[in-house]
Amino acid sequence: FRPVLEKIRDKPRKNSSGRKPYDVVLMFKILVLQHLYNLADDQTEYQIRDRYSFSRFLAIQPEGKVPDAKTIWVFREALKDNDLVDELFAQLNTQIKMAGYLPRQGQIVDASIIAAPRQRNSRKDNAHIKKGELPQDWKDKPNMLRQKDVDARWTKKHGKTYYGYKNHISVDRQHKLIRHFEVTPASVSDTTVFDVLIDPENSSADIWADSAYRSKTRQSQLKDEGYRSHIQSKGEATKPLSECQLKANHRRSKVRSRVEHVFGAQQAMGGKLVRTIGIARARIKVALSNMVYNIRRWCHLASLA
Repeated sequence: FRPVLEKIRDKPRKNSSGRKPYDVVLMFKILVLQHLYNLADDQTEYQIRDRYSFSRFLAIQPEGKVPDAKTIWVFREALKDNDLVDELFAQLNTQIKMAGYLPRQGQIVDASIIAAPRQRNSRKDNAHIKKGELPQDWKDKPNMLRQKDVDARWTKKHGKTYYGYKNHISVDRQHKLIRHFEVTPASVSDTTVFDVLIDPENSSADIWADSAYRSKTRQSQLKDEGYRSHIQSKGEATKPLSECQLKANHRRSKVRSRVEHVFGAQQAMGGKLVRTIGIARARIKVALSNMVYNIRRWCHLASLA
């Protein structure tokens, strides 16, 4: 990861005075720990000093110099400002493939809601935000505006209301590793980013997804592109699923459900939520969580070899 991370330090220092910056790989390893245990910046600093397992992983002495919470925040912001998270994710997947874990046996596509701090806005304010506008009275209150997330959106799922973003992923059937991902506001339909998630390197043409992704256009498109669709059928109010379709859905769900194990593992890492404001920071958080999942999954697969 060093060649990618070193891009953060490309800006020349004005002078040699002051403390030298921490090693970029050290800082990246701190972010791995932070997202593995879902820690806030201050808690990450504390745990590095408190846990010998953390300090051994980082190859530092807890009694010595340890990056503080502000330094961790600045480094994470640098990843966002330099738009490096996609390069890091691609680099990790390259290493995984080089280790022999190629995408095989088809792919599974799904999305999960990532909760964000709820905004207590009026209906009038929300109407302006949906149009991509800022409420007029917010412009005169810069301190309040900094605390407002104008990118997150409300959505409903199974009768419950959620606020935040979505983590769209595709995993290969054999290894359950995340091969592609995308982050959107929670209100965005799952089908919108379907094409972005398809992995052309998978050894199989089979694709599984739930009924939210199914449409006549999608089925025709996948067939034309040489893929075999296993997207679940969906019924209508006036046309419920037949017995044959229900049985077919049951067979498909045995494979499609494997993607739920990924979201369950991320939930076990501390929950699927972001405490940041704005989609740019949310994307960093979600991308790092996806990377940490892949690292854990890679370790597990290696232990079975």
